[in-house]
Amino acid sequence: MNHEPVYIVDGARTPFLKARNRPGPFAASDLATAAGRSLLLRQPFAPTDVDEVILGCAAPSPDEVNIGRVAALRMGCGHKVPAWTVMRNCASGMQAIDSAIAQIRAGRSNLVLAGGVDALSRAPLLFSDAMVHWLASWYAAKSTGQRAALLVKFRPQHLAPIIGLMKGLTDPIVGLLMGQTAENLAFRFGITRAEMDECAAESHRRVLAAQREGHFAREIVPLYDHAGRLYAADDGVREDSTPENLAKLKPFFDRKYGNVTAGNSSQVTDGGTWLVIASERAVEKHRLVPRARIVDTQWAGLDPAQMGLGPVHAATPILQRHGLALNDLDAWEINEAFAAQVIACQRAWASDEYCRTELGLPGALGSIDPSKLNVDGGAIALGHPVGASGARIVLHVLETLERTGGRRGMAAICIGGGLGGATMVERMTQ
Repeated sequence: MNHEPVYIVDGARTPFLKARNRPGPFAASDLATAAGRSLLLRQPFAPTDVDEVILGCAAPSPDEVNIGRVAALRMGCGHKVPAWTVMRNCASGMQAIDSAIAQIRAGRSNLVLAGGVDALSRAPLLFSDAMVHWLASWYAAKSTGQRAALLVKFRPQHLAPIIGLMKGLTDPIVGLLMGQTAENLAFRFGITRAEMDECAAESHRRVLAAQREGHFAREIVPLYDHAGRLYAADDGVREDSTPENLAKLKPFFDRKYGNVTAGNSSQVTDGGTWLVIASERAVEKHRLVPRARIVDTQWAGLDPAQMGLGPVHAATPILQRHGLALNDLDAWEINEAFAAQVIACQRAWASDEYCRTELGLPGALGSIDPSKLNVDGGAIALGHPVGASGARIVLHVLETLERTGGRRGMAAICIGGGLGGATMVERMTQ
């Protein structure tokens, strides 16, 4: 096995922009291009020096087929740089990073631009099968009489749209919305509504504090739309997201018995993230100054109805391989798909039964120190542009290590379909 070191040289992202029940100002390719251009402009190499571009995207629009290639050409990487798109639901951006590692260790590339993007506000509205069949018959009709007969068969309910985003957030195997899987975890681990709302409020508090302190300044690339409006910061965070106000919201996924609400769930959001991934050879050739070494990555599978525990199943093998305890790491980023899901991960690691039966361990691993976990808040306040989130948490765990002087950090994410992904990085201290 090739264990050649692989480095993170730099990274950048767009502001994460909350969807407001209408298409946002930027398509996914716009977001990827804007973040990538700014990132490449500050590098000592030309965009055409990149060996490969890999972009994760869960929901590209029909006019962004192979969005990785679209973004690469728009960023000025040139015709000769191959570019491709990967999709692993919520971890598409992390998959792009892992694919870059694989390409480098296989000797096929030395310098890769890898990241993720999604513009969920632009998720399509779809026709029902009944409407599609009716339209097909209409276009096949050859006479006025045939069309008249079809008009008689038409029903207004044929026009009822199917919300593409809701279809995408529904597991096709177990038939559950992602929020319903969070309800499963809340029931399994006895997580109360008050605990969920407190976790959500804390996410907003931490993001607000991080914004005031400028903790996102280095990673965010400001955007301008066609009207000249500036988007310089993540706009989903709310000062009024207190436990008291969140408690007023009604359950969304299980309206009768549930506790998962829009307020203690991640937001529907648009955003993009890129990282520059390099081999030792690329570092020497271009005189790069790496910010971190990628120590290890792991993917895991679990019950789709319990998908929120994916970070536990992916991060634990990494800890075992390197002989580390949870709090031997200096920073953790666990993507906040739902407050219940993040709390459940902590409960699972602290459970003797779960660690023995599900992870094959002799006993509980304990809990992550809250001062090390999502120190600047998470997706509940920032939003979860599905394709971008896995790359964002890798970038931000590095940002946190650099700011705090920490050495090692873990980014972990749950993935729809019953998967988990994790990436461990080590800050360069030269």
